[in-house]
Amino acid sequence: MAQQELWAPPPPMPNTEVVPELDLPAPDAQRRWTILLRWLLAVPQYVVLVVLEIIGFFAVVVGWFAALVLGRLPGPIARYLVGLLVYRTRVYAYSMLLVDRYPPFAFDAPGYPVQVDVRPAELNRLAVLFRLILMIPVAILQSLVTSGWYALCFFFWLIALVLGRLPEPVFGATAATARFAMRFGAYASMLTAAYPKRLFGDESLALVERRSASRPLLLSGGAKVLVVVFLVLGLVNVGWSSAVQSQDNGTTTTTTTVTTVGAGPIR
Repeated sequence: MAQQELWAPPPPMPNTEVVPELDLPAPDAQRRWTILLRWLLAVPQYVVLVVLEIIGFFAVVVGWFAALVLGRLPGPIARYLVGLLVYRTRVYAYSMLLVDRYPPFAFDAPGYPVQVDVRPAELNRLAVLFRLILMIPVAILQSLVTSGWYALCFFFWLIALVLGRLPEPVFGATAATARFAMRFGAYASMLTAAYPKRLFGDESLALVERRSASRPLLLSGGAKVLVVVFLVLGLVNVGWSSAVQSQDNGTTTTTTTVTTVGAGPIR
């Protein structure tokens, strides 16, 4: 599949909402030794990604101010943020066992089986101004589904290690999680005016010709159930973390009170 240009001039119609797409290969057999060492093999990728993300943070800040004035991201900033989005998505797809081939240390990799189709376009300046507020609902949803996936990732790793591949429901639910994270990243980076959507797949696009296993993304009943499980586990994780934090704060307060009382003068 040919890699699209990392930057294309905005289309003539302003505020065009072109939803970013993720192309993944069909679930296939993977080498068990790479599955066994998958997260260790991904460490160098994450080291590079951290550096790129730091640069990307400043690029987003500068791009936000520029988009308020221009109504779009400047070309150099858009090119970098698109490249970062593509690189991040490939690393996540590899780590999440969606693909066996090791991702290249490059933004542009037309021969790699994981591709992202994102087309920077003109932006609504009001939506840019309030982007942080608009992001809150979808950021919560993305955090919940990702947290839920991580809660089960060890079991997915064991299943893939035994079978040599991901079963279709696990692949579909994982692909949906990775695609939603990609779309959220594109929206947060102002690479698209399209709000992240269709976490549960593209059932409405069932009759559209398939370009890849995830375009359109057609989830089975089992995959949809897994996505719901991810969300529930994400909520449980948030509740558990809040309860532990409250308990720790209560213990700290009690300890401080006892220490203060104990430190009083002896009579």
